[in-house]
This record gives sequence, structure tokens and C-alpha cells, in this order.
Amino acid sequence: MIASLLVATSVSAAPVPAAPAAHALIAGASHAVHAKRLDQAAVMISRAIAAGASGTELDRLLADFAYASGKYSEALVRYEALLKVAPKDQSLFEPAGISALKLGQVERAASWLSQATAQSRASWRSWNAAGVVADMKRDWARADDCYDHASRLAPNQAAPVNNRGWSLLLRGDWKDALGLFERAIALDPRSARTADNLELARAALAAGLPARNPRESDSSWAARLNDAGVAAAILGDKNRASAAFSQALNVSGTWYARAANNLEALGGR
Repeated sequence: MIASLLVATSVSAAPVPAAPAAHALIAGASHAVHAKRLDQAAVMISRAIAAGASGTELDRLLADFAYASGKYSEALVRYEALLKVAPKDQSLFEPAGISALKLGQVERAASWLSQATAQSRASWRSWNAAGVVADMKRDWARADDCYDHASRLAPNQAAPVNNRGWSLLLRGDWKDALGLFERAIALDPRSARTADNLELARAALAAGLPARNPRESDSSWAARLNDAGVAAAILGDKNRASAAFSQALNVSGTWYARAANNLEALGGR
């Protein structure tokens, strides 16, 4: 099956010409991967390998297949192996960076995405992912710049709008975050993540949760949010308490134990 084939194949040191049939199968499988027809792609990859496919063309296809399948650990290994062979291949920077980001490897993601966004033809996805990295580093100016680039390149895409809203939420700017989430949900009404963010922002405004003070640390703000949640819980305001505890978890940067325990006690997990 294709799963075992993916593990067994390694990146070649130099390209090896594929037989015409194998080359056609690789091209067809690559098209299927980019069209998200992954079952079809898996069958064609198996046939291409059986027909003698090998070399960097196949290695790139396997990396792209792993990436499209959400197997980011495998994808990152494959992309970085390809980059050792072709370090100037700009098309590899974005998927390598996003794979690292999905795995929580922020520094590796930052390195690859910095190279991706340095290119004149960087995609909105590269800029959007770079914005997420900037948020993780609490580099708000860089985050704003990245989301600006992403939205200019793809004005009808909800992801950069939603992520910028989340960035503002991390800064305690509930009102402007709410407006961005409303824009994002209008662009993509089916997004459960944006719907959840919109609900959180509305709850925060309705509850009057404490905003972040200038230059306040993550841990300090998380503690104040947690305290606000405790007070709300004592008063029986479960919605406000849940919003406060949820936000304390999101801004703390680590698993904020008190907020997690309080949220669990409310039945919010």
C-alpha cells in the first residue's frame, strides 16, 4: 500500500530519469495532489513506483502528498531533504515552513517562511503563516505587516482576516478583533474556527473582560483573566467565566493550570 511506499522512498542525491509511463503517472499524481484528490493520487503513485519511478521528481511528489494529507512530520523531513539537494528551490520554502508551523516548531517555521516571504512572488499563504509565527513571538508589528501582505494578495480569503482578528485578541483589542471575525465569517460562513473566535470575542465584550495593559506580560494578563473568570463563576455567570478562562489559556503561552482546571470545572473543555 502507499503508506509503506512513502516510508521506504528516500530523496535521491541526483535526478534519475523516469520511464515515459512512470513520468506520466507522476505528472498525473501531482495534478491529483494539488486538486486534493488524494485517493486517486495514492493509486497513481503506487503505479508510478511499480513502473520504475525514482529520483527527485518522485521525491517531490511524495513530499507534496504527505503535506496534502496532513502528515506534516513526514512532509517536513522530505522537504528539508529536498532542500539539501536544491537549497535555492523557492517552491519548497512555503510548504516546509507551514509544515514546521503545524508541528509547533516555531523557529524552523520562522526560518523557512522568512525565506518564502523574501521572494517577490511570495503567496498569501506564506505571508499568512509568517503572521502566525510573528504572533507566537509576540512581534505585533511583524504580524500586522504579514497579514497586510496576505490580505492584499488574497482579499477574498478569510484566513488572513481571521488570523489578524486573533492577533488583536491576543493584544486585548476585543472590539477590533470582533469586527475582523465578522468580516472573516462573511467571507467563509462555514468556518467553525472563525465562528468560535467570533463567539469568544462577543463573549469577551459582553462580559467586560479585562483588556491587556501596555507592556503587560502574557502570564500577568492570563492571571487577571483567570481571576475575572473566578469572580464571574462565583456570581453564577458561566458564559463570562468560560470566556475568561478560555482566553487565559490562549494568551498564557503555556498550559495555564489554574485556568485549565477552572474551565474544566465549568464544563468548558
